Amino acid sequence: MKLVIAILQPHKLEDVLKELDGGEIHLKTVSNVLGCGRQKGRTEIYRGRKEVGNLLKKVRLEIAVNEDFVDPTIAAIMRGAKSGKIGDGKIFVIDLAQCVRIRTGEKGPEAIG
Repeated sequence: MKLVIAILQPHKLEDVLKELDGGEIHLKTVSNVLGCGRQKGRTEIYRGRKEVGNLLKKVRLEIAVNEDFVDPTIAAIMRGAKSGKIGDGKIFVIDLAQCVRIRTGEKGPEAIG
């Protein structure tokens, strides 16, 4: 079992979700987050003054998958999120020690689906 975490541009979320649904990957959690990477934020003019904001709006997508769905999940996220420009995001894959379905008490790969 793995936890796939992707940090994406907000405007690419719909494309990524469409790719995941097409790959039969339906169980996901989405959160709005702030962060910065190589683009190092941006400078804006607010009321005539320069304001430097180094935290940009991003989307965090979390998907718990069984081993055979790791590569298809990564491929779907990349297809939907890639623009080829700096700031496209990152994908992290973490070992998932345990998963428990609250309703039934199932554990492990059966609980993921």
